Amino acid sequence: MQQQQGTYQDLAIEALDRIAQHEKECGERWAEAVVELRELRKATDAHAVRWEKLAWLVVASAVTAAVTIVTTVLT
Repeated sequence: MQQQQGTYQDLAIEALDRIAQHEKECGERWAEAVVELRELRKATDAHAVRWEKLAWLVVASAVTAAVTIVTTVLT
């Protein structure tokens, strides 16, 4: 009976060691994922600024064209 309890304790300690190792690996992966997400956020923000500038250019061109057409027709 004593030997069996020792075996159970050894199994429990081994399981706890495996869990601790798994938690450590997951923590490292999570940290890497957070860094990657931050970099993606920066890239996305930069692209958003670029597309916003392009959208304003298209809108301004369309308004200018409309005003030109209206003034041409009215004249």
